[in-house]
Amino acid sequence: MNRVIDRRLNGKNKSAVNRRRFIRRFRQQIREAVADAISERSITDIDSGEKINIPARDIGEPTFRHGPGGEREAVYPGNTEYVTGDKIKRPQEDGGAGGSQASNSGEGIDDFAFKLSREEFLEFFFDDLALPDLVKTQIATQIEFKRVRSGYSRTGIPANINVIRSLKGALSRRIALRSPLEQRLLELRQELDQQQAAGDAGAQARRAELEEEIRRVSARINVIPFIDTFDLRYNNRIRQPRPTTQAVMFCLMDVSGSMDEERKDIAKRFFILLYLFLTRTYERIEVVFIRHHTSAKEVDEEEFFHSRETGGTVVSSALELMHKIITERYPGSLWNIYAAQASDGDNWNDDSPLCRNLLIEKIMPLLQYFAYVEIKPDEHQSLWREYLHVKARCANFAQQRIDGLTDIYPVFRKLFRKKAAA
Repeated sequence: MNRVIDRRLNGKNKSAVNRRRFIRRFRQQIREAVADAISERSITDIDSGEKINIPARDIGEPTFRHGPGGEREAVYPGNTEYVTGDKIKRPQEDGGAGGSQASNSGEGIDDFAFKLSREEFLEFFFDDLALPDLVKTQIATQIEFKRVRSGYSRTGIPANINVIRSLKGALSRRIALRSPLEQRLLELRQELDQQQAAGDAGAQARRAELEEEIRRVSARINVIPFIDTFDLRYNNRIRQPRPTTQAVMFCLMDVSGSMDEERKDIAKRFFILLYLFLTRTYERIEVVFIRHHTSAKEVDEEEFFHSRETGGTVVSSALELMHKIITERYPGSLWNIYAAQASDGDNWNDDSPLCRNLLIEKIMPLLQYFAYVEIKPDEHQSLWREYLHVKARCANFAQQRIDGLTDIYPVFRKLFRKKAAA
């Protein structure tokens, strides 16, 4: 009998190999489940795990079993019970599993529930965006630490010795050890002076004893070290999360009739990537959603992506509302402000110059960065051309075109290349 022994080391996660094999096998089903989860999930909750269901028909595995044996004629394909000439009974119309009424016969298998971890979920999310492996790892990592001073330690390396604190400790030790000895030495010398002033010949032996005691006490004082290993103190450093700063991310999207569901899905993927990018720098992030057609309003995320309201296009209404919200709720001294605008490029021609002036004169001085993406435009129109003037005037403004899901990361990298270099 052949025996197969798996001696691969997996540490504590003994089932890690089987889990990765399972994910590879059902990659397509998991990818579809992740895509569905992204469309239903909030942007701020995008980097958690996900529970997915795999249909029972997709998890069946081949098995080996003994056949009926002997020579036997059978009708194929799919039949191993009947031979030529057998009569088959008509199935009951109101019975069997799967009807609308309960039955005492028949059985089935529920869908297989599978829990994806946060890292596995982000892996599938990033695959759709064509992110390199290194970038996936960097974006998936959220918490960063720095080493800060935290008191003193009795152990450490020479480079971390705190000289002043160590000398203070040494001085305190010397004072504590020398004080009783110096007091005793003072008393002995006073007594010796008294004995010598008396001039009594019979006190010669006592004077000799006092002189010997003085030499012994002086020797004890002299052997007290100036500094000892006990006095050394080292600067203690601990790992501490980086100081939290707060940022606000404005999401502006055109919801006119030309922005279909496919374009909205691409816009959502872009906003998600921007949010994950900001979470690596800021711990507290607020997201403001502004949708617009001929008028703009602040909405929640559900209405932002799924509202059926539509109309023409006046982009300046969204920019004016964003400027109003910034001045009322997000002072620049306390907030780092980012904005991302998604549109198909369509806008009322007379409104595009107004958008340019709003950005250059009022909005861009308040922002850290403004990214404009044009999703599947038929051709560049007046808004794109006016935004080129903004790009030339403002270093913190960038614009790019997106034609599909695989273009999202390359475009994102181009938009934020200056920010990363800075």
